This record gives sequence, structure tokens and C-alpha cells, in this order.
Amino acid sequence: MSTTRRHCVLVAAALTLTAAAAGAQARPGGLTPEQVQQRWDLENQLQSLAVVERKVMVPMRDGARMAADIYRPKDTTKRYPAIFVRTPYNFNFWDVRNGVPRAMTAELDAVKRGYAYVSMNERGHFFSEGNYDILGPPLTDGYDAIQWISTRHWSNGKAGLIGCSSTAEWQMAVASTDPSGLATLIPQGFGAGVGRVGPYFEQGNWYRGGAVQMLFIAWLYGEQNQVRPMFPPNTSQEDLIRASKSYDLAQQLPPLDWSKALRHLPVMDIMRAVDGPPGIFADSMPVATGGAMIKRAPNDPAWYRGGLWHDDMPINLPALWMMSWYDVSVGPNLAAYNHVRRTAKGEAAKQQYAMIAPTLHCAHRRATENLVVGERNVGDPRYDYDALTFGWFDIFLKGERSALLDTLPRVRYYTMGMNKWQTSDTWPPAGAAPMTFHLSSGGKANTLNGDGRLTLTAPGTDAPDRFIYDPMNPVPSYGGNVCCTGNAVQAGAFDQRKMEERPDILVYSTEPLPDGMEVSGPIEVTLYASSDVRDTDFTVKLIDVYPDGRAYNLDETIQRMRYRDGYDKPPVWMEADKVYRVTFQPMTTSNYFDAGHRIRLEVSSSNFPRFDRNLNTGGRNYDEATGVVAHNAVHHSTRYPSSLTISVVRRPQP
Repeated sequence: MSTTRRHCVLVAAALTLTAAAAGAQARPGGLTPEQVQQRWDLENQLQSLAVVERKVMVPMRDGARMAADIYRPKDTTKRYPAIFVRTPYNFNFWDVRNGVPRAMTAELDAVKRGYAYVSMNERGHFFSEGNYDILGPPLTDGYDAIQWISTRHWSNGKAGLIGCSSTAEWQMAVASTDPSGLATLIPQGFGAGVGRVGPYFEQGNWYRGGAVQMLFIAWLYGEQNQVRPMFPPNTSQEDLIRASKSYDLAQQLPPLDWSKALRHLPVMDIMRAVDGPPGIFADSMPVATGGAMIKRAPNDPAWYRGGLWHDDMPINLPALWMMSWYDVSVGPNLAAYNHVRRTAKGEAAKQQYAMIAPTLHCAHRRATENLVVGERNVGDPRYDYDALTFGWFDIFLKGERSALLDTLPRVRYYTMGMNKWQTSDTWPPAGAAPMTFHLSSGGKANTLNGDGRLTLTAPGTDAPDRFIYDPMNPVPSYGGNVCCTGNAVQAGAFDQRKMEERPDILVYSTEPLPDGMEVSGPIEVTLYASSDVRDTDFTVKLIDVYPDGRAYNLDETIQRMRYRDGYDKPPVWMEADKVYRVTFQPMTTSNYFDAGHRIRLEVSSSNFPRFDRNLNTGGRNYDEATGVVAHNAVHHSTRYPSSLTISVVRRPQP
């Protein structure tokens, strides 16, 4: 269930309002009789309460038709708002392998509460026609679908969006086109829909700091399907329903060991090396909005022609933004929330709310009483999300009066270490102020046994810390704020001490803190670095070190040196041993460092396969198979004030 990004979402979907859209996979070996009976019971409940229309082919403006399943209350004397879930994932009602219905809990809950529930496949997936391009271009498909839904005879004219990951990422760009029937959105884990916002140039999680995030390679293995079975365009709804009981059109691809597959060089040939389907990752398909993704630079015009949302695209609708600390892009997500809150017009500016859980990607609903994220126990972050989301929809889709917004904080965030929910009117929270530590050492910060320190003042003279970065022996990714790299990386907080035994990791730590310290907000790192190659990477990782030595990762990032002057400028190369100032796109977290804990910063030049390896040649990287070894150094002094700046929340004393 974790080999692709598709599986990553399916796990969460069974417990969220997006369950029908994602369609959980049948267990190998079939269902137990009890499970079969439970599914039939749910289906019977649904049939007793709802008008059910499956395989409705919704026309788009270019004539292609998108497949939708619709569930609405049986009382035809009323009109109903629609909860709309649009997804690339399989929501076929029939479990083809077992011949029983899927568990339609999300649909049932929506109908019971007086909503129509519409799930639709994106273009080029399953029963939807046309060819697939990432994030569901053309952008007009989402617009056309919402317009169609809001004009049905059973509709009250309003639709709201909800979903996590790929079921959320398309929402912002479509919302910016302002379809007349769209009333609100609840995007969850939506980072791969954010193109450019504030300091972030991720282009939908494709890049970070100019380095490729390799998650999409594993995900696209199961999603780019330009050659696929399709039914004739005149196939009737009845025949499509009948066919869906025998065929769900899902690709049957062999599982892969992605920890090995992602090591293949050149990167652009990884999909071919695993016999994956051709498509937009490395092939210039005619349908694609801008050719092969792996060949695009961070500011390639192609990123602005697809389904990504950028900060020049206004959103003027109420929105409830849901995020997770160990998701792949909580920083850009929070930047998007702040941007929309700042730029939305009229009442919409006051109707932007955010919630950040301490969980993995799309896992907020799976929180338990003693939740362990990776290896770290973060307490009990459970929350009644159904009450929140349906209460939200009742206000903005039904027009009901409610005290929800009177009691709902603009930002609800979970502070790890303190292990409790907190509230604020802003992000960062009120009272958050920057605190800067300087990197320092005697020139031997390598490994956790070195002499690297974080101090409040910069050292007077430079004693640079040097290490060798060999792209054929990169630092392995161990935990982290990541999703969807299959079995190559396990997300979450893990004790980093075994990693910190490597000589190519520099370790800088504070003294044990005399008092507890809440760090909630952006984390900024500035390094003064040099190398003997034309181009290389620098990576950083923020760590909470316990008194017994356990070292749990909080957030991480990377900077490719060729983009140190900006992502919308031509690449710039390094001169041997010249010292350069390099800043990183901000990390972010909410963590309480208890008294006796240490704050730690790791510095290296790789975090693989979380990010692709820089082969250090100054070449295109994606089409190269051979790298060169880099001799890299981090400098720290009053002349070269390498630093870590955290956001410390100081609350008024009672």
C-alpha cells in the first residue's frame, strides 16, 4: 500500500470524506465474509436513502467526457448542495476481484446530512475520456465540471470541494477561475498544487531549492497512462455500469523496490529502466502542457500552462486549509494560506482558516490516542474532522446559521513536544520572534562526535568544516517531511544518530536549554559555503535532541548552488574554493524543546532519494550517468556568519 503516491492517498482515503474518490484496494486473498456483509449493508443503506447514478459521462467543452458517480437524497421536493471530489484515483463501485461493492461510507455520510456527493475521475483516468496530464489540465475541465454540477435539476446551485493530495491539488487553480457554482473549498495536503508562492518555487513539489523531489517518479509510475483501454464514445451508461462490474481499468503494475530503482542513472531513464509506462515524466508527449517534466527548469513557462496554482491567481472564496507537519510541503502550504488570506477580496479575506496536524501526508484522520509519527510519540492529536468539515459546508453550501466561525480560530496548530493543540489568529503565532544561532567549530564538526556548536555569537575567525560529497555514496534519506516515494523513504521523525556517524554530515548543536522553548514558525538558514566543483548542493535538517541523545528530525531542505541567485535567473556556477552566501527556502514547524533538550542543525550535500543527487558536473544532471566528487566546506566567522534563525514564541505570563 505504500509503493506509489497513489497508494499513499488510498490509505488515508478510507477514513476521510474522500474515500469514494480514492477507492481502497481489495486485500490480497479477498475479503472475509464479515467484510463482504458490512459492504452490502452499507450499500443497502445507501440505496434506501439515495438516488444513485453511476458512470454518468459529463461533457467538457472540447467534447471529451469525464466519468462521475452521483449520490443524492431521495426526497425530490428539495434541492441539494454538492460535495464534489475530483481525483485521478479509482473509485469504481465494484471490487472487481471480489465481486462486491466498495465501502461507500463517505457517500452515505454526505447523503444522510443532506448533500449530494459527486466523485469524478480526471481526464485520461479509468472511465474518463481523453489523455492524462498531471494535475488535470486542461484547467477548464474543473471549471466545466463545477458548472455542470451546479446546474443539475437537483442542485441548489452550490458546490464545495474537498479532498486530500491529488484530490485537493487541483482545487486552488480551478477556484481562481471563479466558476459560478463554486462556493467553498477544503484542500488537504495540497502542496503539489502550489506552483510559486512567496519564497517558494516548488512547481507542485517538483523542486525544492532547485533540486528535484523524486517522489513524482514513483508516483507517475502508476499514473501516466497514455496507452490504456478506452470504451467507444457512444457507449451507453448502462453498458459502462455493466462493464465496471468486470473491468475497473486499473493498471496492474508489478511492485518495485524503489530504494534501488531510484538509484538508476541517468534520472530521465528511471521510468524506462523499470519498464514503466511512457508519459509526461521523461517523454515529450503531444498531449503534455510543456513536454517532459524532468527537462524543465524551475521557471520553465510550461509550469504556468497546466493545473498549478501560482500567487498571481486570485482566490476569493472561503477556504479551510488542512496541513500536516510531516507532509512534503507544509511551508509552501502555509505560504499559500497566508497569501490568499492577505489578497482575497471582501468577506473571503475573513473566511480563511488553517489547521496543521502533527501527522504524515493525508493522515490527520488516522491519529490515535498515542500517535507515533515515525519513532516519536506526539501524544493525542485526534480531532472531530467530520463535525468541522460538515459544519463548514452547512454554512457555505446550505446557508445555515452557525456559531462555528465564532469559535473557530483562524489557525489551529499542534505543537509537538508540548503535544497539544494551540490556536492563533495568525501564522506565525502572535509572540513569535526570530532568534539566531551561529554555526561554530574548531574545524571538525563532522559527525555527532565532532566539535560543531550553535552559539549566540559568531566566532571571530574562520575554521571551516570540510567534507567530501560523493554522489555515488549519497547520504540516505532517513525519515523526513515526505510522501509517496514508495518504499524508498519512510516519512516521519526518526532518531538521526546513526546517520550522524557519517563524516559527510556536519553536526552543530546548542548547549542543553536551561528552559523550555516553543519554536513555531519559519526556520531560516544561511550558509557561507565553498566547493571545488562548478555546482553542488547543500542540505540542512533541524533536529530536536533529547537529554538521552535521541535526535528527532523536524524539517529539512536543500539548495542547489546554481540557483542561489534565484530560480527565475540563469544558472550561476561556482569558482573553486570561492566562498558564497547561500540561503534556503524557509523550513517550518511547531515544536517545544523542553528544558535539557538541544537544538541541532545538520549540514550535508545530499538527502537521497528524498532529493535527486547533484552529480557536481555543472551539466544538466537529468541526462548524466557519471558524477564527480566534490570537496565542500562550510565557513563560519564574523566575516562568514553562517546561521540558523528560528521563530521562538514567547507568551505573556499570567
